[in-house]
Amino acid sequence: MAKLYLIPTPIGNLEDMTLRGLRLLREVDYILAEDTRTTSILLKHYDIHTRCFAHHQFNEHQSVERIAQDIAAGKNVALVTDAGTPAISDPGFLLVRACLAEGIEVECLAGATAFVPALVVSGLPCERFCFEGFLPHKKGRQTRLEALRHETRTMIFYESPFRVEKTLQQFVEVFGGDRRVAVCREISKKFEQVVRSTMQGAVEYFTENAPKGEFVIVVEGYNTERRRDISTDTPLS
Repeated sequence: MAKLYLIPTPIGNLEDMTLRGLRLLREVDYILAEDTRTTSILLKHYDIHTRCFAHHQFNEHQSVERIAQDIAAGKNVALVTDAGTPAISDPGFLLVRACLAEGIEVECLAGATAFVPALVVSGLPCERFCFEGFLPHKKGRQTRLEALRHETRTMIFYESPFRVEKTLQQFVEVFGGDRRVAVCREISKKFEQVVRSTMQGAVEYFTENAPKGEFVIVVEGYNTERRRDISTDTPLS
């Protein structure tokens, strides 16, 4: 029986692509890509010539039923996004839901995603965490932050370089300037960097050093008896 395959793609270094992922990209009938131009770089690098079609937030509502019908008719289809695992802050959920509703098997390969390495290298507790992804830009943003004020688990956020300073300043206002944070940028890329500090220290660091690249912000959970045996209070580059 044909399947929908969700295939993670590298978030930076092309060598992070798995052998199984490469095999399936060659074997499926066609590939759905968030941006065919971005995916074409990966396919060209690995000499893969499978047909590739666009599948993104602007057309997925119109195309999911047709794609599900293709798979039901016997075509194996792979879904990829620009970087990382499909459906994690990227398109994918609607197609997965449509396939499951039709009794179509969905298989997600293990592979690259930005928040896991950021969490692991943060120096903050990893055993329990909550992934928040991108915060709302305007409506609902403050409400979301207030709901997390006393969240005891380590929190993980995605952010663009254009909003990092504003977001960190809002975190100071809600979580406090002494809350520990690890600000990770360009994970697995040439200029990968982790800034471990207090929240206020991170604000000061990125005020002096313009944010560049894609960011994952890992925030210490609420704890009235917070330990101080992991990170320093001064930003490290």
